[in-house]
Amino acid sequence: MIEHAVFNNDGSGLEEKLNALKAIDQELPVVVIVMNVVKSYVEYMSPRGCRELDVTLEALREMGARYYDTFFNPHDVADYLPKIINMLDAPVEANMTVTFFQQVRTTASRDWTWHLGSTRVFMRDAKGMPTHVITCAIPIDPLHHVTSKVNRLLEENNFLRRNQHIFASLTRREKEILRLLALGLSAIEIAEQAGISEKTAVTHRRNIKAKIGAQSSYDLTSFAQAFDLI
Repeated sequence: MIEHAVFNNDGSGLEEKLNALKAIDQELPVVVIVMNVVKSYVEYMSPRGCRELDVTLEALREMGARYYDTFFNPHDVADYLPKIINMLDAPVEANMTVTFFQQVRTTASRDWTWHLGSTRVFMRDAKGMPTHVITCAIPIDPLHHVTSKVNRLLEENNFLRRNQHIFASLTRREKEILRLLALGLSAIEIAEQAGISEKTAVTHRRNIKAKIGAQSSYDLTSFAQAFDLI
């Protein structure tokens, strides 16, 4: 196993570790990527990864931070980037590893493919600050049952992210009424259970549907389920 190492500003130590990776990367069943997190560019990618992305290492380095926008789904990045930042901020002794799902594509004209990635700090400077991270990524068979589950989770996360501000804008009473609506109760039943008039229950239903953009009872139920009201 390749351990963390401190290197000087002249780069001593990094080349030695990269050479160790190059000596074995052809034997590994994963794509290996070493990112320079100080300058935001790909320091190294194993030949398998370059072939799958149909790009040279030199081109990747020239991309700089555009590497992320070019090959990765931004919705996924929003989920795992905070975890990686937390890993970079953690003390050396924490020795953290972040594992995540991410969607990758070689060009804008091709479909996204799911990969499982695992990242940890690869190099630190003389002060112990992270300068490079190493990621091992492996594609997930699109026919594997995990892929469909990951897709559903991603859709749920995206829905929550898009609608969190709407949910937060609902009053406590509106959330209560939304829960009852999602359970299939009529205006009369909601009025009885909530201790309000039928007219008020109807008004709440109209306002809630307008706020969350619901067109049907299914939309109401889906929204309530996403935010764990039922």
